[in-house]
Amino acid sequence: MTSSARRGLPARRTRAGLGVAVVGLAGLTALLAPARVELSLASVALLYLVPVVAAAAIGGVRPALAAAIAADLLVNFFFVPPFHTLLVESGDAAIVLVVYVLVAATVAVTVEVAARYRARAARRDAEAALLAHATAEPVTEQSLTRLLEQVRDTFAMAAVALLESGPSGEHPVASVGQPPPGRPVLSAPAGNGLRLAAWGPDIFAEDRRALSRLAAAAARTLEAQRLADQAARARELAEVDRVRSALLAAVGHDLRTPLAAVKAAVSSLRQSDIDLPSEAKAELLATIEESTDRLDALVDNLLSMSRLQAGALSVHPQPVALDAVVAQALLHTAAGGAPVRVDIPDDLPLAYVDSGLLERVVANLVANALAASPPDRPIRLHGLADADGVRLQVVDHGPGIPEADRDRVFEPFQRLHDRTTVAGLGLGLAIARGFTEAMDGTITPTETPGGGLTMTVGLPTAPGPVSVGGS
Repeated sequence: MTSSARRGLPARRTRAGLGVAVVGLAGLTALLAPARVELSLASVALLYLVPVVAAAAIGGVRPALAAAIAADLLVNFFFVPPFHTLLVESGDAAIVLVVYVLVAATVAVTVEVAARYRARAARRDAEAALLAHATAEPVTEQSLTRLLEQVRDTFAMAAVALLESGPSGEHPVASVGQPPPGRPVLSAPAGNGLRLAAWGPDIFAEDRRALSRLAAAAARTLEAQRLADQAARARELAEVDRVRSALLAAVGHDLRTPLAAVKAAVSSLRQSDIDLPSEAKAELLATIEESTDRLDALVDNLLSMSRLQAGALSVHPQPVALDAVVAQALLHTAAGGAPVRVDIPDDLPLAYVDSGLLERVVANLVANALAASPPDRPIRLHGLADADGVRLQVVDHGPGIPEADRDRVFEPFQRLHDRTTVAGLGLGLAIARGFTEAMDGTITPTETPGGGLTMTVGLPTAPGPVSVGGS
């Protein structure tokens, strides 16, 4: 809404109204002058009212009044005896000319008042829309900036800013546009040490009241943004506290057992008053090795999760044969439990992944499947290719996971239905998903036909011609 629009009709419409008046009066005079003997003065006056009304409808009061005066002079000059003079011999003709000017002026003023009412209604609609939008819109980081932009555009301001008082003076909380030199044309208090300042053309008192209401809306938006930020920080702190508590509980649970086993085995080996047979010593040494392996795996999981959460994971993708990575991962997977059967064709396209990260993903998924499956049900690893890339399915026949919990199992420190003391920190699936997504892959859990869980790892294929791998 421009400044001229707030004062009535736009300037371009005023110029258009003057143009219509000039053209209409000139054309009407050229058309009627030759037939002035056959026409009555009243008929001529009524016909000359047409361009005046048109000028009023298009350009408002100023071009209409100018057209009315010009039309009155033209009627007097061309159609009132004596012709081609401005003298009036008849009293009736004088009355017609005076009434004509009054009617034309009344029409012009009526049109101008209607234009002002329309502008005022449009202005109030814009204000109501702004206030409704500011109230109903969900609060985001850009809500206040968008509100200030709407205020600037609606009232044709050069710049609008929400200022806040502080110990060192006022400073802008949010602003749009570049404030020109000089004082703002508006300074509306918004409460709580806030005020809305606007730079631009001067505005009417009614507009000042509207901007004062919008200043209060801007203050409410700022308060809502700050409350949302505080809530977000509180949620972050709560999540950090939850993870810290889970970490302490998991570390206390999962590190104590291998440490206690190592200490007990070392203490037994150091006893000089007991002569242990070689079989017992070998068993104690095996216990130490197994416990340190568990400790190494736990620490490795913690370090991997910290790298994922810090965004410090390095990925070096290259063409890799899926069967070779799976074979390498199974070499480092603890034996025992259900048997593992591998069904990966050696002619699969090469996957474009980081072989070390993928090996860790496969090892974690297999370990999770071994922990869930009964000893008499084998784990199956099946590889296949489709239009989306290479896929690896890790299939177990354990208790499975309810569909509602399938996303939750990928969160750190989640061990659904855990009743054991050797289940680990609950980081295996979280690390598997993090590593896979870092390689532009996906992990999708589904139900195994007949019961159990199938983890499908989707991986991108290597660029270039299709290659075959072999183990």
